Amino acid sequence: MIKRVFAVSVTFLVMTINSQVLAQIKVLPENQQQSPIVIPNVKGVVTLDGQFDDPQWQSAKLVTLNYVVRPHENTQPPVKTEVRLFEDDETLYIGFMAYDDDPEAISAFYRDRDKVWSEDLVGFKLDTFNDSRLAYQFFTNPYGIQADSIQNEMTGRESDSWNAIWDSAGQITEQGYQVEIAIPLRILNFKEGEEDKIWGAEFVRFYPREERYRISNLPTDRNNSCNLCQLGDMSGFRQAKQGQNMALVPTLVVAKGRSRDPIETLDWDYSDNQEVGLDVSWGITPEISLQATINPDFSQVESDIAQLSINNTNALFFSERRPFFLENADYFTSSFNLIYTRNINAPDYGVKVTGRMDEHSLGVFAANDESTTFLVPGNLRSNVAEIEEESKNLAVRYRYDHSDELSVGVVSTLRDSDSYHNYVYGIDSKYQITDQDTLRVQWVGSQTQYPIDLSEEFDAESALRLQQEDEFSGQAFRINYRHEERDWTFRADHFRNDENFRADLGFFRGIDRETSIIGGAYRWYNENSWWSRIEVFGDWDIAHNNAGDLLEEEAEIFASIRGKWQSYFEVGLQTRDKVGVRQDESSLAVDGNATLFNEDSASFFFEMRPDPSLYFATFVRYGDRIDFDNNRLGKFTNINPRMNVSLGKHLQLNMRHTYRTLEVDDAELFTANLTDARLTYQFDQRQFLRLIVLYSDIQRNLDNYIVDTSDFQSSSRSLSTQLLYSYKINPLTKFFIGYSDGSFQDDDLTTRRVSEQSVFMKFSYAWLN
Repeated sequence: MIKRVFAVSVTFLVMTINSQVLAQIKVLPENQQQSPIVIPNVKGVVTLDGQFDDPQWQSAKLVTLNYVVRPHENTQPPVKTEVRLFEDDETLYIGFMAYDDDPEAISAFYRDRDKVWSEDLVGFKLDTFNDSRLAYQFFTNPYGIQADSIQNEMTGRESDSWNAIWDSAGQITEQGYQVEIAIPLRILNFKEGEEDKIWGAEFVRFYPREERYRISNLPTDRNNSCNLCQLGDMSGFRQAKQGQNMALVPTLVVAKGRSRDPIETLDWDYSDNQEVGLDVSWGITPEISLQATINPDFSQVESDIAQLSINNTNALFFSERRPFFLENADYFTSSFNLIYTRNINAPDYGVKVTGRMDEHSLGVFAANDESTTFLVPGNLRSNVAEIEEESKNLAVRYRYDHSDELSVGVVSTLRDSDSYHNYVYGIDSKYQITDQDTLRVQWVGSQTQYPIDLSEEFDAESALRLQQEDEFSGQAFRINYRHEERDWTFRADHFRNDENFRADLGFFRGIDRETSIIGGAYRWYNENSWWSRIEVFGDWDIAHNNAGDLLEEEAEIFASIRGKWQSYFEVGLQTRDKVGVRQDESSLAVDGNATLFNEDSASFFFEMRPDPSLYFATFVRYGDRIDFDNNRLGKFTNINPRMNVSLGKHLQLNMRHTYRTLEVDDAELFTANLTDARLTYQFDQRQFLRLIVLYSDIQRNLDNYIVDTSDFQSSSRSLSTQLLYSYKINPLTKFFIGYSDGSFQDDDLTTRRVSEQSVFMKFSYAWLN
């Protein structure tokens, strides 16, 4: 009852706060409405050096950036920014003159690609179909170091995993900094024709000082929840052709390693690996592209961010980093996470076709896998299963954009091996009811067959979920409504996942579960004080299994404030009823078989960038938490500090730490520490040397455990290191060489011993047409 009153109070607060205390909405005068930008066609050779001394720039179109759209609302910018544009049928040229009265304050460092988002930046968005669905984003820092991404209006997400081949150069001057950019039109998807093309565009400067200003050539309507709908028109490119956009990228991988179990033996098992592969990219038509890979090496240049799994009943999520799966990944997204390509571990081949024609968009990829990995979902826990069988994997995603407001799509995935299969099929829709109201709906069905003996490898809920002798089927449904205005938002979400639904190519942890969520937020804005925005937000959610038994009911409320020095401060309160583990693990029943615990907690988050060379943040949560190993309530403390320090223009140290402890009956149950440290020296735009150190230390008080502790270690420590040198001419032509090792210590080892070592080298070269 208390949580219901709490939830109603939060909703009432969000919906009814007196709007008279808010900053007035700025209505743009008619003379500020934007005219289309006409791009001139200018021929001649251009040298990118950040100098603007080529004669073509004198004939370029001039655009000025006149609006601060964040944190303020369409106000006059503190600095002057000019943009010059022209094209020559093959390349779009953009030049930025970013004036600054204090060049010493410019935030610019030598970093790897896509690692400069927090610095001074200039760039632009480009919607080449002008349909407000997807937009390319190209940005550079004052040294010309690139960051590019795809913005997806359908999902509301941005992905910087997309990497294109384009050129840029920049330099800092006495007046500020200036950047030259050249975008080959062949890297863009657009509809060819002999007439002028009209694309959506926005030109942007990020100016981080006491606050991080976003300066644009366009005003922003905060009452319009559609961001890409507000891009301006840019016309030109009458003779633009894409060509075949062919890239052939052979790869060579050489690796040597050795491993052992130091508990059993001091002898090493050695391994050698030499692999030759080929990646192919081809623009079949101006709108359709193909990517293929043969004998790929999916070794990751950058290690995953370390995560703790202690006292966690669900499988951990790791982001995809492999180029083949990242390319055009936005074509495959939907409300449910049905396509999670980290499930495909070691393919021998892969083929992907993506494209957009008029109102139609399509994505298809197929790949095999030497083994088959998938999540075993549940309503209280999930695990990862692996079948030692080669599998075939297929994903298809199609979307029809009936209008600017209505889109309908279908999605299907397939996984098939000798004794296992999972087929998924579904339909979804997005309807933009008004500029502020969005409705998303998705229905998905599945058919699954598990190997007969797979359940023997698991226990508890996962074993019961796998005990299916025959093929079984299930379905899942989700409906989401969101209302978003300048000052407040409201959302309602409901989804139901059958106990027999599976989406094994996706990241789908919850089945036998029906959840409802109601939430909202209210915001105050200020342009003349040390703070720029205050927000109060919260939600209430409740979840049952398909039999109607309560799994979880939660209410939470937060308050946040954005201020000077790019600071953000947030506090929150949470109250939750949640069931623990099942007492009788041979039954999936919850009612009468699981204890309902009440968890109350408070959280705190703070981040600040007081200087361009220093960023720090801390997250703290303290309160009640279920001890899942012993099925009882304890006191939980979680502290996550993070710090990024730039030591000059080339050297950077990134550190993050997790401290987690649980106390039960006034005694420690466990204490876990996890440190992730990364030291990088960026020689120039193309090459860096990086050292990664991951250290984990978990200490358990086994005397405070109720259950049998034979499977637990009282002390467990591990250390992993990687030293990597990388040289990149572009995202496809690159060379890296490195060394990595891993060691551990537990109750069976009195000292830490190395368990694995490896050296590796990879070279790839792109032939472009």
